[in-house]
Amino acid sequence: MDNYAVVGNPIEHSLSPRIHGLFAQQTGETFRYERRLAPLDGFVESVELFAAGGARGFNVTVPFKTQAHDWVDELDDEARAAGAVNTVVLEDGKSLGCNTDGIGLVRDLLHNQGLQIQGKQVLLLGAGGAVLGVIRRLLAENPARLVIANRTVSKALTLAVRLAEEYAEVGCEITGVGLGEVAGFYDLVINGTSAGLQGTGDLIDASVVRQAVCYDMVYGSSTPFTRWAAQAGAVRALDGLGMLVEQAAAAFYLWRGVHPETDQVLTELMRERAR
Repeated sequence: MDNYAVVGNPIEHSLSPRIHGLFAQQTGETFRYERRLAPLDGFVESVELFAAGGARGFNVTVPFKTQAHDWVDELDDEARAAGAVNTVVLEDGKSLGCNTDGIGLVRDLLHNQGLQIQGKQVLLLGAGGAVLGVIRRLLAENPARLVIANRTVSKALTLAVRLAEEYAEVGCEITGVGLGEVAGFYDLVINGTSAGLQGTGDLIDASVVRQAVCYDMVYGSSTPFTRWAAQAGAVRALDGLGMLVEQAAAAFYLWRGVHPETDQVLTELMRERAR
C-alpha cells in the first residue's frame, strides 16, 4: 500500500489525515496517510527514514517548510518563489518539493467563499513564510492594490519592491508598510502572521477592517484573529479551513493524478466542527 504522511511539530491536531481519508473514500483511491511527529532538530532524519521505507510523498507543516525546501532534490515554481515547501512528491528515488498553499487560499476565496480578488483592495498581514507561499497566487488574480504590512517594516518594503518589479505589467499597486501605519479602506484583509495564534487586537487599528472581509490563514472555529475582526465590525470573519482542504486537494492531485471534489469534504468537516 502506498504511504503518505503529514510531518510537523506539533502534529497531533492536524486534520490532514481526516481530509485525505475523505478524499480516498470519494475517489476510490487506496493508500495509508498518517501523522508523523519529527523532532525539532531531526526533520531531515525523520523524512529520510520515511522515504527509505517506500513512501510516495508527504505534506509538511510548521515549523519545517523551509527545511523541506532545502532538503528536496527539485522545486516547482511555487515552492522556489516562496522559499518553502508544503508538499513533497517521492518518485524514482527523487524528491520534488511543491507549494500548494497559494492555490488553496485563492480557490477557497473564489470558489468556496464567493469572493472576488480582481480589482479589489487587499491588505496582507505578515511578510514571512506563510505570506510568501500565497502572495504570487493573489497577485495573479489582479487586485487593484496590495499592501503588505509587517511588524519589521524593512521586510515588508523589500518584498513589496521585489514584487512590484516582478509584476510591473499587472498594473497592481504594491506597497509595504509597518503594522502601525496601516490605515484606510480594504475589501479583503488576510492574516498571515503567527500572531493570529496568540491574539491580534494590537496588530492594526480596528477601523481598517470595518468594511472588509477578514480571512485568517490559520484554521479553527474561532481563531484570535477572527474573533477580533468580528468584534471590530468586519463584514465577514473567515478562518482557513477551506484553504486547508483546497491545498490538500492540490497535493492529492500531485500524488494520485485525481482531483477530489472539495465541496462535500468541506461540508463534512464543517458538520463535524459544529458537533
